[in-house]
This record gives sequence, C-alpha cells and structure tokens, in this order.
Amino acid sequence: MSASNSTKEDLMQEQILMAAKGLFQTYGLAKVTMDDVAKAIGKGRSSLYYYYKSKDEIFDAVIMIEIREMLLAMTNAVNRVSGVEQKFRAFFLTKLEVLHEKRAFFKMLDVGMDANALSDFNKTKIVHHNLIIRQESKLLEALLTEGMDKGEVRNLSASELEMLIYVLLSCLRGLKRELDLDNDAQRLVSAVDMFTRMAMQGLYK
Repeated sequence: MSASNSTKEDLMQEQILMAAKGLFQTYGLAKVTMDDVAKAIGKGRSSLYYYYKSKDEIFDAVIMIEIREMLLAMTNAVNRVSGVEQKFRAFFLTKLEVLHEKRAFFKMLDVGMDANALSDFNKTKIVHHNLIIRQESKLLEALLTEGMDKGEVRNLSASELEMLIYVLLSCLRGLKRELDLDNDAQRLVSAVDMFTRMAMQGLYK
C-alpha cells in the first residue's frame, strides 16, 4: 500500500469515527445504524464495511480513541510537573477533568437499550474499564517507583504498592461519581487537593 493510499485510509477512518461519535452522543448507541454513519459522511454503507465490519467494531474503535486521549492527557500532565505530590495531583485532576469533559458522550451511550442490549453493553464496559485500570495502574506504579527511588516517599513492598494503587483508583472513581451527582465543577480542584494531601500522608517517611 502506498503512503498516499495509507493516508487516505487513515483520513477516512478518522472521518467515520468522528461521525459515529457524534451520532452516538446525540442518539445513543442503540439507535444508530451503519446507514446513519454512512449518511453522516456522505458515503454508501458498503464503503464503511471496507473499514469496519459492524457498528460494534466502530464503537470499539471510538472508545479506544477516548481511552487513549484520556491516558495521554494524564501522562502529559504528570510529566509536566515534578515531585510525587504534584504528580499525584496532576494525575487525579486530569483524570476527573477529562471524564467531566467526556461526560455527555458516555451518558448517552446506553439510552434506548433493551434489557439484552444493556446486558451486552455492560459486559463491554467491564472490558474497557479493566483496560483503563491496567493502564492507569502502570502510570501510578511508575510515579510511585520514581518517588521511592528519589527518596521522596517511603519504600513500599510490591504487595503494598499494588494495594495502594487499587485503593487510590477505587477512591478516585467514588469521588468522580459524587462530583457528577453534585454537578459542581468548581468543587473539583478543592476535592482533588484534599484527596492528594490524604494520599500523601501515609507515604511520607
């Protein structure tokens, strides 16, 4: 395949996924068809099948982009600051900010699903959730290992490190849910600052 053809295919895939994301966010996953996506980009449905075999495959690709964007934002935020505490804060704050920005998209996905479709969708969500947890755990592990190597925080055993990461990510998910219920973005920074200070208390030497 020539570089030109590769670029054209990349652009077409990007166009398909952007159009699909917009449709999913507007109508929910259940109501969107391959015909809808094709119409949104001004192509025939057969053009879509060259790139994606089904709507589910398109949805998976859209979600993977969302996950990559979130993880990249978190990684960049962590790398821009120094010190364990500031890196923690950057990790927590960026995670919650990105999720808040993407809330409208994720909120609409299961609209209009029947019981069977919702059951299948929840299984898919678990797969995506586990992928996110693995990637976030790696980032936190690297952050904490660097802090231990530099003597900024006390040394943790492998089991302590694993449990700490589990607790931090679990608490962060709970904080995210509460902030969503409050629908008060202004509390986000204060909540993250408090969470960061609490997380650091057990880590100082």
